[in-house]
Amino acid sequence: MPIIPEQISAHVLIWATALFILKQLVADFVLQTSWMARGKEQQSRWLFPLAAHVTIHALTTLAICLLLSPSLAWLALVDLLVHAAIDRSKSLIQIRLQFKPDQSGYWWMLGLDQTLHHATHLVFAITLASASTAP
Repeated sequence: MPIIPEQISAHVLIWATALFILKQLVADFVLQTSWMARGKEQQSRWLFPLAAHVTIHALTTLAICLLLSPSLAWLALVDLLVHAAIDRSKSLIQIRLQFKPDQSGYWWMLGLDQTLHHATHLVFAITLASASTAP
């Protein structure tokens, strides 16, 4: 089990969690274009749409880090890589299993995708809160 310091900033943890929840909504649903959403799920020519999508995520993570703990700005690169891995893995599974929106498997995959992103953000929020109370 990861070690979480006994004393972390509740203030930063709450703000970071709220900002990452909002970030996920905005970056994954408001700012993601159909070109990104459809393109990243193709068998070929998926790299540029995926790169554009995860760059938005990385930039919004960067903004949160700069606001709460600038020394952790490198988390933006981690977000870019982790988000890309989650999204591409989901796409490959959906391509292989041919899930469509009228099938429950499609929605299970979307739910798993979102849960993994939120779990990543929880780790980021704890990291930011821990850094705020480090000696």
